[in-house]
Amino acid sequence: MRIDAISLFPDMFSVVRDAGVTGRAHKQGIWSLKTWNPRDFTTDTHRTVDDRPYGGGPGMVMMAEPLIQSVSAIRDDRAREQLPDAPVVLLSPTGKPFTQAVANRLAESSAGATFVCGRYEGVDQRFIDQYVDEQWSLGDFVLSGGEIAAIAMIDAAVRLMPGTLNHGDSSLQDSFQDSLSGLLDSPHFTRPENLGGCAVPGVLLSGNHAHIARWRREQSLMLTHEKRPDLLEQARSNGLLTASDERFLTALKMK
Repeated sequence: MRIDAISLFPDMFSVVRDAGVTGRAHKQGIWSLKTWNPRDFTTDTHRTVDDRPYGGGPGMVMMAEPLIQSVSAIRDDRAREQLPDAPVVLLSPTGKPFTQAVANRLAESSAGATFVCGRYEGVDQRFIDQYVDEQWSLGDFVLSGGEIAAIAMIDAAVRLMPGTLNHGDSSLQDSFQDSLSGLLDSPHFTRPENLGGCAVPGVLLSGNHAHIARWRREQSLMLTHEKRPDLLEQARSNGLLTASDERFLTALKMK
């Protein structure tokens, strides 16, 4: 999978390219990253990429032309490498929420994506209307630019790709995954067995894998019930809760 990122601060992407499991996966060729600075596609001495907004108001707006030239250069580069065009994704407060399902879709895409990282007050709407295929949002808050959101999305997708994590099934136990019915993951414990008088739950030491699996499922149900009941309702509406799950939740509500 190849990711292209259009950014005024391309060095920010060294975090996901060089560090941690995503950095290791990049070195192994599981995914690749190319960054593109819109300033490199300007023609004036000052390499201008923003201007005052029509109609007045505070702040500046990213100009369409440097972004258009960036997208054109990416498409040409992909064509030279015999790679398919990728959807152009703008990080935007108006975008659809980025979820685990979207991360899975990106991880499974052979084309990858071209992320457009906006800055200032926004991006010229004509570029959005003519060149942007999708808009994604990390949440209901505003960042100084789209880079941090894009990095988070890339990390979420790359860790799902085969070969990125040391254990192939690690991501299957992640919160929000289909393998957990979209629920929150259960609590985890490691050594020491007793920490300041607080012991590891005995079932995890039993060696009975069926009992351990059921305990983890019940813990997942309990945690989701307490912290994210909306996820439970979504799982229920999608028919992902078993009769045993429902009995446990009924007993939990009666306590």
